[in-house]
Amino acid sequence: MDDITYTIQILAPAQGELEEIAQLYLSLAGIQSARKNTDSIYAALERLTSFPLSGPPMQEPGLRNLGYRFIVVKKNIIIYRLIGSTVFVYHIFDGRSDYPALFRSELFK
Repeated sequence: MDDITYTIQILAPAQGELEEIAQLYLSLAGIQSARKNTDSIYAALERLTSFPLSGPPMQEPGLRNLGYRFIVVKKNIIIYRLIGSTVFVYHIFDGRSDYPALFRSELFK
C-alpha cells in the first residue's frame, strides 16, 4: 500500500463553485442541508489525499490524455488532476450540467 499523503489544492474556480453550491443549498433547504452537502464534498476531497487515482479518467479523450479525472459526490462532479504529489481541484460542477463541454471550453480557450 502506498503510504504517501497527497496534498489537495482547490483552485479559485472550484472554491467559488463550492461557495455557490453552499449558498444554493442554504437558500433552498437551510443551513443543515448546505453543511451536509459541503461536508460530503470535503470528505470526498479528503479521500483523494490517500487515493488520488480513485476517480476514473474523464471520458473525453483530450481531457483523459491530459490526466484529468473526476469523482461524483451526490449531484456534483469534481474534476481534478494529480500532478506530482498534489491533487489540483479544477472545478466542482452540478452533474446535471454539460460539465465536460463547460470544462473543455474553458481549458481550450
